Amino acid sequence: MLVGVDFGRDPDFDDSLDELALLAGTAGDQAVARVVARRKAPDAALFVGSGKADEIKALVLGERAEAVLFDQALSPIQQRNLENHLGVPVSDRTALILEIFAQRARSHEGKLQVELAQLQYLATRLVRRWSHLERQRGGIGARGGPGERQMELDRRMIDERIKQLKLRLKKVERQRNTQRKARARGGQLRVSLVGYTNAGKSTLFNALTKAGSYAADQLFATLDTTTRALYLGGDNGGALLSDTVGFIRDLPHKLVEAFKATLQEAADAHLLLHVIDCASPKLLEQWAEVERVLSEIDCADTPQIVVFNKLDRLPDVARPRRLVDQVQRPDGSRVLRVFVSAYSGEGLPELRAALAAVARGEDAAQTLSLDAQPPALIDTAVLPLPHP
Repeated sequence: MLVGVDFGRDPDFDDSLDELALLAGTAGDQAVARVVARRKAPDAALFVGSGKADEIKALVLGERAEAVLFDQALSPIQQRNLENHLGVPVSDRTALILEIFAQRARSHEGKLQVELAQLQYLATRLVRRWSHLERQRGGIGARGGPGERQMELDRRMIDERIKQLKLRLKKVERQRNTQRKARARGGQLRVSLVGYTNAGKSTLFNALTKAGSYAADQLFATLDTTTRALYLGGDNGGALLSDTVGFIRDLPHKLVEAFKATLQEAADAHLLLHVIDCASPKLLEQWAEVERVLSEIDCADTPQIVVFNKLDRLPDVARPRRLVDQVQRPDGSRVLRVFVSAYSGEGLPELRAALAAVARGEDAAQTLSLDAQPPALIDTAVLPLPHP
């Protein structure tokens, strides 16, 4: 069962819970019911209040739901109280995203990063998982004095494992830095794909580089950073293109922290290709969320080309008049925008031409004769018709 609570402060609140349902489906769960509550503030004990908790319990019994997923972060106490009240496991959005990352991590580095984020999350949750909190008795025989509580032992073991993982990730980060310095000495243009999850980054990556990386119509299909050579044609030489992990609304801060080495690829890039699903009804919200995360990892000032992907999914009435123009970012700066379909190949020659201009050190907008054209505002960007 999916539960979302609107406190009236978040303009991006998803009252349809569609994204949470996609996350649940990605984790292998099936949503049987959805509940949206509205409150002025979270209830300290049950988050949704006792009345709404009773309503959810009745729905859990009626729908035979095996778990309840909340779209917001729950405190350990709220989670424990809800599980006691509802009689089924309760998870929040953060735990769900961590579970998906744990399922999808393939590389050694990715597995270390996910385990670190999971342990940091679990360290605050021990209060709800242990009922055997009697003290362990030490000494010889049965006459030992009181020792540590079981919860204290578990917390100490988790802290030790977190320290080990951080040391191992520092070693991985040093190796990545060595690889980056070697690539930097080559003098090639370094380009990173960034964007909201399921915007089509990996499909675009494959279309540009013929890499054959895994791509699927699902959230967080790709976690591990992949770098391939990108041929730009003629005398333009090439570039190095990196595919990075996708962002999402309320991406857990610990996860961003754990994936710092991976996201460093974006921070060190000369150019970002910000891939946006132009057929998404949440286009503007997703755009703003990616910009927020880019600021968090110190990439806000890195030059960008905005790539409106999935052009093939737009109805004819919403298609742009031209495939290349300029658009205004939320911070007011003007950037080049290219409409493409990584699936059909439409717009890819124009994108390659823009990248070739940047590789030559030219102003892509001037090279493509866009300087005289006024930029489109973010709120007048091509928006799709609502999904049926």
